[in-house]
Amino acid sequence: MKEFVEYIAKYLVDNPDEVSVEIKSEEERKIVLGLKVGPDDVGKVIGKQGKTAQAIRTLLTAIAAKEGKRAILDILD
Repeated sequence: MKEFVEYIAKYLVDNPDEVSVEIKSEEERKIVLGLKVGPDDVGKVIGKQGKTAQAIRTLLTAIAAKEGKRAILDILD
């Protein structure tokens, strides 16, 4: 899941070298991921009215469901 979020984010931003994804917490059925991008690219990852971020979260939810988990994505400043 971490690699998936990183892959998607790198194609959305202008500076892919500044993209990093960290696992903030991992429990038996829940995983919290933190996505960090450069200050100029935060808007590109969030998108207009949060639609891009919501799309990434929807895909991440589907991937996590296949593994029997629940995934939460936090976009960090």
